[in-house]
Amino acid sequence: MTRSLTLGAVLLPIASVVACSDGPALKVPPPDAPMSTVRYQCQQNKTVVADYYDGKSSVAPDGRPIPGGRVVVQLSDGRKFSLPQTLSASGIRYADSSGTFVFWSKGDTAFIEEGPSQTITYRDCVIKR
Repeated sequence: MTRSLTLGAVLLPIASVVACSDGPALKVPPPDAPMSTVRYQCQQNKTVVADYYDGKSSVAPDGRPIPGGRVVVQLSDGRKFSLPQTLSASGIRYADSSGTFVFWSKGDTAFIEEGPSQTITYRDCVIKR
């Protein structure tokens, strides 16, 4: 009797959830899969493909937020970078540890800054639809 009550206590909530579902099961992407992939067309016929990944945010000892996301950008010249998300006042900023390669995105646009003088090398990039 105790065994059947225990089994019922476990199966009844599961059956209730399944019976109340009114749509297809939600698919959770694998942890190594990007949340989204975006293709940008830039000036001078350059392109950028950006794979956006989610990540757990944290808080620095001084209280500042530390974003946890990252992006993998592949440039039309063949280079590829994996960049962590960094703090930004506007838009989303991803940068290497030295700050000499920065990928910015905001809305449907993006651009890339490179080198110590932060020269814009990929300019006026817009999402290809």
